[in-house]
Amino acid sequence: MTNELAKENSPYLLQHAENPVEWYPWGPAALEKARLEDKPIFLSIGYAACHWCHVMAHESFEDPRTAALMNEHFVNIKVDREERPDLDSIYMSAVVALTGQGGWPMSVFMTPQGEPFFGGTYFPPQRRYNMPAFTEVLESVARIWRGDRQQLLQSSQQITAHLQNANQIHAEFAPLEAQTLDKAAFALAQAYDWKFGGWGSAPKFPQPMTIEFLLRRASRGDRLAMDLATHELDAMARGGMYDVVGGGFARYSTDNNWLVPHFEKMLYDNAQLARVYLHAYLVTGAPFYRRICEETLDFMLRELRHPMGGFFSSLDADSEGEEGKYYTWTPAEIRSALPEQQEADFIIAVYAVTETGNFEGVTILQRAAQDDLPAEQFDLPAEQVPTRLQTLHKRLLQFRQKRIPPATDDKVLTAWNALALRAFSEAARYLDRPDYLAVAIRNAHFLLAQLQAEDRLLRSWREGQARHNAYLEDYAALILALLALYQSDPDVRWYRAAEHLAEEMVIQFSDPGGGFFDTRVDHDRLLTRPKDLQDNATPCGNSLAALALLQIVAFNGRGDWRTQAEEFLGSLQPAASRYPTAFANWLCAMDFAMASIQEVALIGAPDDPHTQALKNVIWSAFRPDLIVAQSALPLPHGAPALLMDRFIRDHLPTAYVCRNFTCKLPVNQPEELQAQLEGTP
Repeated sequence: MTNELAKENSPYLLQHAENPVEWYPWGPAALEKARLEDKPIFLSIGYAACHWCHVMAHESFEDPRTAALMNEHFVNIKVDREERPDLDSIYMSAVVALTGQGGWPMSVFMTPQGEPFFGGTYFPPQRRYNMPAFTEVLESVARIWRGDRQQLLQSSQQITAHLQNANQIHAEFAPLEAQTLDKAAFALAQAYDWKFGGWGSAPKFPQPMTIEFLLRRASRGDRLAMDLATHELDAMARGGMYDVVGGGFARYSTDNNWLVPHFEKMLYDNAQLARVYLHAYLVTGAPFYRRICEETLDFMLRELRHPMGGFFSSLDADSEGEEGKYYTWTPAEIRSALPEQQEADFIIAVYAVTETGNFEGVTILQRAAQDDLPAEQFDLPAEQVPTRLQTLHKRLLQFRQKRIPPATDDKVLTAWNALALRAFSEAARYLDRPDYLAVAIRNAHFLLAQLQAEDRLLRSWREGQARHNAYLEDYAALILALLALYQSDPDVRWYRAAEHLAEEMVIQFSDPGGGFFDTRVDHDRLLTRPKDLQDNATPCGNSLAALALLQIVAFNGRGDWRTQAEEFLGSLQPAASRYPTAFANWLCAMDFAMASIQEVALIGAPDDPHTQALKNVIWSAFRPDLIVAQSALPLPHGAPALLMDRFIRDHLPTAYVCRNFTCKLPVNQPEELQAQLEGTP
């Protein structure tokens, strides 16, 4: 017996399609049913890789007695937060207002009009953890709805008013000031954990946007920013949080030492972290960072890629009913995977694998020693340790792949794929990896073909079906990704697509009070029109939109777009300087807005060796404030304005370097271009 979720496309919703709970997806049918039957709504929001979502589902939603109680007294709605970030944002704000904290699974009780009056997160089946049993909550809400409804309605009206008032944010113009960035960097240094790495105590989450901001400063000589960024990157990459065998990062660490992760792997984490490790390699020249970048991208290719070119959303934390079972080891398993005793001993020594383990009787692999110690123990030159480890990791991976893997959430989300597209596009040009460029091009084709309707972008795709309006973050992230791809593959279609999306974004999402709403102007009517301003695990739509407009303006010169972005950036300065980890992508956008942007127009055929020699100079270093447009002559229709009126000099591919509305003399020799980019005479 299935419920209404059987008609849905989300793996998370389909996981609940055979629950005895009469689940409905969010939509007019469920809301109308609640109104006609005069029942409150129970709204449950989660996602496929959420461990405690699975726990609550097994304990309560699969239990016939609990389901009967839910079905009798409530209209029950299940939402995948990754498909519907608008609903997640609205009702998470309500739960935080009601309880002081939030999380998933999110449990919200509300009126048939969608006005919340009570909520929480996980509720156990019996009283424990100082929490009531879920059945007690259900019975209490049902009783008050029948006998003292006015109490609930009063609460719902107060919460609704709070949500609507909180959303009335109007930007107050303030000029951008460099001291904002300095204050933010100082706050980050003060709050940093120099013992273990990261900001705050456990659970510790990766902070790729914060690291990106620090690397931007490090590229201009800020030594403290460099130390902060590299210390954090080193701490995360030792293992535990990082999968040393298969590449890629877990969602977060449950301890301060980055050892025991919450084992789910998310596309957005890995895309963002691969990019910052790439930038760290470019800033420092350390091969270790390049290796982590490539191993992370290779993990995404191996385990998260759809044959058509899109990337899946996540891997579950659990396999065979146990969290982390797929990733942990015993000495016996190491010896089975590596029958040669010296090889097994090497891995066991490097990762301190013991019979008792470091996590529930098994071992999570985390580096226990620097390269010189195992080198001395095994009479091996220290510089050979990384190569030896890579070889043995591959064999451990082959052994591990025989295990039952975690489940995959195989829906393709536009914004998260855009983060991946941006990472692959940059890695392709900086690392000279044509294979990564092919991946990026295929992904862009997929997104533009499968997730665009006639007049709009869409949010989610699975098994040939695209659903749901795209949100601001989808538009803005894809604009940035297409601009990154255009600079790696100078095909004007990528630029044209980015510019078209920018025009649509400005028309459909702009808030007259400043910035952008998260939903289109013609989106479903909701309790309030959300406008999220804080960066979280992913950049918020507004910070992405500001950066996207600033970047595309460097190509097309649209002054009105730059003004729109800068005015909203200015209004966020106090919050960004005071709470830098919550506004890290805003800080990157502010840094770009205040930088002396270098614009390079490169005229020359892509396959000309002289063109390639000039490109090699351009991409030989991390220049976060550099924008490049390239084309052969004659210029194709829709080429960026930056390329207009540029000519070939001396019959050779020619580069024009411009800064602060002033262009230097055109050059066609690599050493001349190098000098101009570095600002030397």
